[in-house]
Amino acid sequence: MSNTVMRTGLAAAAALSLTLLASCSSPADSDTASAGSCTPAKGKVTLQYWNTVPGMDKVVALWNKNNPDIQVQTKNISNDQYGTLGNALKAGKAPDLAQVGYDQLPSLRTQNAFVDASACSAAGAAKSKFVPWTWSQTSFGDTGVFAFPQDTGPMALYVRSDLFKKYGLPIPKTWDEYAAAAKKLHKADPDISITFFDPNNAEWFNGLLWQNSAKMYSYSGDKWHVSVASEQSKQVTEYWQKLVADKLVRTDLAHGSTQMYAAYQKNQIASYVGASWGYSMFRDNLPQQAGKWSIVPMPTWSAGGASGDWGGSTVAFMKGNSHLYESVKFNTWLNTDPEALALENKLGGLYPAASAGLQLPALSEGVPYYNNEKIFDVFAESSKKIDTSFAWGPTQKTVNLALQDAMAKATAGDGTLTDALEAAQAAALKSMKDQAIPATAGK
Repeated sequence: MSNTVMRTGLAAAAALSLTLLASCSSPADSDTASAGSCTPAKGKVTLQYWNTVPGMDKVVALWNKNNPDIQVQTKNISNDQYGTLGNALKAGKAPDLAQVGYDQLPSLRTQNAFVDASACSAAGAAKSKFVPWTWSQTSFGDTGVFAFPQDTGPMALYVRSDLFKKYGLPIPKTWDEYAAAAKKLHKADPDISITFFDPNNAEWFNGLLWQNSAKMYSYSGDKWHVSVASEQSKQVTEYWQKLVADKLVRTDLAHGSTQMYAAYQKNQIASYVGASWGYSMFRDNLPQQAGKWSIVPMPTWSAGGASGDWGGSTVAFMKGNSHLYESVKFNTWLNTDPEALALENKLGGLYPAASAGLQLPALSEGVPYYNNEKIFDVFAESSKKIDTSFAWGPTQKTVNLALQDAMAKATAGDGTLTDALEAAQAAALKSMKDQAIPATAGK
């Protein structure tokens, strides 16, 4: 999932934030700045690669077939990605390579989770193969190479075309129009909701904030400014709070759960606010609804406004990796080779971060499940409209956990979604104080 434009603003912001993060790290963290050895192994090597991507075992099998001396064992950790990685790091048994989301890189950096692969000239040379802003989010603003970009998640609106037609709902271009469609649908049939709001999915919610230029962090005056509870953020929470309060969206479904798919299967939900990688979810889990779905631009806050990004990942060089030469070779192939990228898009729904990935034939063709519509054109346009100044900070995991806890309470009637922003901001500031990272509340 990658951009088609040069997002220099985001690149600069990411580089700045991560450079400053590195300068705030504890002395122990500086170990990650030392490049590991890039000496090729003398014999056969077996690498461990942990990820959450459906079908990645088949991609790895293709590599193994053609590279008998560098074999890769893959493990899917989608059930508890960061818990599994965290436990492995604590036990000193981390894999050589692991999938890590862009938003989690800064916090894992402070935990000394990575090894610098820059001793391998091929690692630095790989930079030219990726969309610039994605590389900037992995580099921590210094000369180290800690991860290669894999995909991005430009957002859009998935709609059940048949249900929209049945109930006379126009395709909404703005969030106001989306709310109006929700009301019209509910009035026509109270058993159908326009979508669902998952209070336990902070990453999705962050994509909504990103769309509205709700920046969570900035840095000036030698300190971090935490602005999770900004006015732009509150506009988002107040909007969704009203939909929740009016019972126009469901709050009892977890994203990707059996219950979620069952609700769509029973025609109880008419749309889905999601990212590019989600296109394979519906295709693979609701095959009988082929031809009933369309993907259109994400509703915006004003006509022609910005879009959002949800997710996107890297493949990181993990602490303890003693085969950097071989890891760089595999990581480069995995995330830049056209054959590998095509398979990852087909099986796992990845929208590649590599520049070559944007030229994949599959991204310019109609997709049978979506009535042969050229859905990737929608994601390409979404990429062009993403706020380029958004960047992650060093306490995103803390923010996410606090958001989820408070949003779950709010949807159960205890407080509001706006209260959740305040709780998350307070948690971020406390976490930074506990880590001796200078921080203050921003606007």
